[in-house]
Amino acid sequence: METNYLIILALLLGLMATTVPVFMSLFITGAVGLVFMLGIDPQIVIEVLYRSMDKFALIVVLFFILCGNIMTTGTIVHKLIKTANAMVGFLPGGLAMAGVLACGFFGAISGSTVATVVAIGGFMIPALIENGYDEEFSVGIMTTAPNLGIIIPPSISMILYAMVSNDALEALFLTGFIPGIMIMVAMSIYAYFYCKRRNYKTLERPSFREIVAVLKESAWALCLPVLIFGGIYSGMFTANEAAVVACFYAFFVEFFIHKDLKLADVKQIIISSSATSATLLVIVAGASVFGEFLTFEQIPNKIANLVIDQIQSPWVFLLAVNVLLLIVGMFMDIISATLILTPIFLPLLHKFGIDTMHFGLLMTINLGIGYCTPPLGVSLYISGAAVNRNLVYVSRAVLPTVVIQIIILLILTYWADLVLFLPRLVYG
Repeated sequence: METNYLIILALLLGLMATTVPVFMSLFITGAVGLVFMLGIDPQIVIEVLYRSMDKFALIVVLFFILCGNIMTTGTIVHKLIKTANAMVGFLPGGLAMAGVLACGFFGAISGSTVATVVAIGGFMIPALIENGYDEEFSVGIMTTAPNLGIIIPPSISMILYAMVSNDALEALFLTGFIPGIMIMVAMSIYAYFYCKRRNYKTLERPSFREIVAVLKESAWALCLPVLIFGGIYSGMFTANEAAVVACFYAFFVEFFIHKDLKLADVKQIIISSSATSATLLVIVAGASVFGEFLTFEQIPNKIANLVIDQIQSPWVFLLAVNVLLLIVGMFMDIISATLILTPIFLPLLHKFGIDTMHFGLLMTINLGIGYCTPPLGVSLYISGAAVNRNLVYVSRAVLPTVVIQIIILLILTYWADLVLFLPRLVYG
């Protein structure tokens, strides 16, 4: 049977090495394993594909994608940036800090790193350079700060993790707030000292009246995260319903209040959201077939037993997992990695006494950093295109801020009580 495992592994790596899309590589490998090695009826493979996409939890993802596209097309994003700039723009490195805060604000609505780096990074990188900030610094901080999009709830990757682990999604969301704030504070401190040492110009401190005017202008945009989380944790609606409410609210504000969204834009928003959602669904489907093969072969339990024999300490295990996930994030998108690796790790978590919600947060941060690491880091290519720079240049630019996020990751790895503080406070 070990020979079969080697064949499956070689097939998967071979397909990915020949640039076959990840979802097709997973589907083909899983189908070969199920049909030709285990003798499963091919009809079962079709049923697995259908069941994987027929899950209510995926509705949350689809509507948050739609919500993010509505905001990107309208002016909510610009109002969030303007608010963040009024709050910290007068400090040394204030404009960079405003970009970091804006990523946090936008992440609290969209749940996506890619959407955040496109919406915020695409606007802030040119703005920073125009205001005299070093290009490499500007690219680095505004490529990594959008990772807040999947750390601060609602997080698309957390939704998929909860779908596999059966954790309460509302409780899992709560694990992301403190880490998200820690990353925002750490990156803002880095920007402050970096820019103060180079004596970059700062904006004038806004008067109280100017701050009030900005907050008044941005009030509708700032109320969106309050509506989402206030509704979820007050019990007014579930996380699934929150995604629909957020879409309706964003559309209403952009169309009737800000009046920046036109009827002609709606068609393009729906098409774009449908394409993104379809991409997500085919990845889920492909990963589910491969996951079905792993389940039939009981590979997660076999790996768990093998790891237990080699590693006795939970501390060593968590360190090894962090290294593994950081490497995986360099070569695989976060959706595929979450769907494939979560079932493998779950048996190990129980054996080592590690909380599944704590691990879900660690997996999210680890794989989120993968957006900023070569060779397949999506954020690197988006930011590189914004300044017409190659992968090597952008990879070097993000190094300081990636190190900051890895340090925070290590703190969170070994301070589980900090991660679980809010879930325990709210749910006991």
